[in-house]
Amino acid sequence: MRADPTSQDSLSLLARWSITLISVGVTSSSFLFINGVAFLIPSLVAARGTPLAEAGLLASMPSWGMVVTLFFWGYLTDRLGERIVMTVGSALTGAAAYAAASVHSLVAMGAFLFIGGMAAASSNTAGGALVSGWFPPDKRGVAMGIRQTAQPLGIAVGALVIPELAERHPPAGLLFPALMCTLSAVASAIAIVDPPRKSRKAATEKELANPYRGSFTLWRIHAVAGLLTMPQVVTVTFMLVWLMDDHGWSVAAAGGMVTISQLIGAGGRIMVGRWSDRVGSRMRPVRTIAIATASALFLLAFVDNHHGWRIEVPLMIAVSVFAVLDNGLEANAITEFAGPFWSGRALGVQNTTQRLMAATAPPLFGALIAAAAYPRAWALCGLFPLAAVPLVPVRLVPPGLETKERPRSDRRLHWWNAARSRESPDISRRPVPPEQRRRPR
Repeated sequence: MRADPTSQDSLSLLARWSITLISVGVTSSSFLFINGVAFLIPSLVAARGTPLAEAGLLASMPSWGMVVTLFFWGYLTDRLGERIVMTVGSALTGAAAYAAASVHSLVAMGAFLFIGGMAAASSNTAGGALVSGWFPPDKRGVAMGIRQTAQPLGIAVGALVIPELAERHPPAGLLFPALMCTLSAVASAIAIVDPPRKSRKAATEKELANPYRGSFTLWRIHAVAGLLTMPQVVTVTFMLVWLMDDHGWSVAAAGGMVTISQLIGAGGRIMVGRWSDRVGSRMRPVRTIAIATASALFLLAFVDNHHGWRIEVPLMIAVSVFAVLDNGLEANAITEFAGPFWSGRALGVQNTTQRLMAATAPPLFGALIAAAAYPRAWALCGLFPLAAVPLVPVRLVPPGLETKERPRSDRRLHWWNAARSRESPDISRRPVPPEQRRRPR
């Protein structure tokens, strides 16, 4: 059980932001491992003649491993706290990555990648609960947006480093994630501080209640997040090999382009986090992102089938950026709705849904691309964010930000009532209603 400080002010603002940055680093290393295998695909195909569908299956093994343990790590987070979970999980991920790099058999490599994915699920669950617990609602969108840059940052670093390391010997590309995960375990043990939370004995019955009972809100968020995961995984897995095979790019140039797109996506996550704070809603921006992602994928499918347009690469960058914008918003919505005693398990269910989609995507779309080429794959992928649009619970309002959802007329009425009762500090600067003006004698 965590310590029981009484408020979020038990640490200074600088310390809370420092913890956030540590969480970004730790989670980035786990995503470096989870998605790093995708950047081995060109070297596996070239060096061993591995079919694209089999290489895609190998790339999905960490995601399949995560599916098995995400809820388990969420339960441990609720019970033991984030620091222990992130430290142990990062250490185990580093060990599994090193083991995968040390074997020659693809079957053995896949087994260690699966085990590493089981361990990497720890920071994916605990990192979100950690950041959400240290910030108030009106700052939480930006904080979680920064934390959610971990995935694109991890992917960006992997795209830049792993293909170059793997060009001579494919398994060597996994030594880099092994090192980074080991360093993350040390950083977690030293620098992570669990956020304040009541003890279970002091909590009310409502705070301890199961948030899944009597409401479909969390299930709708999970469904939306799962559907929007598909374009993320498809672009991350196949963008590199698409640039090399269909457009003749070198390994370095293709890896650099993937890195740039992920860095843009990282900045975009911070921006949409701030957007959600300003509008007082996490899910309304998610609906806009889903529409933009689906539209960009359908346009990419059309343009990629007509190569004379020459805008395929900018469209692919747009898709890869749009596809990564939503995760922080959904994670925030879940932690706010589920509460501190269920947020770990709710994030575990959320991440399980996402990882199921992530594990399914590489082999499914690898086989589709081999059979029907890329344009049809992009078109099929666009159906997933399109299906998410009607499922988004846009009326969900974060606790503490309810006032931002009032209609404009209600806000005007509130302003006049405050003015009449002299409750507004700026009353002297605002116009006086006609009925309150003094008439000249």
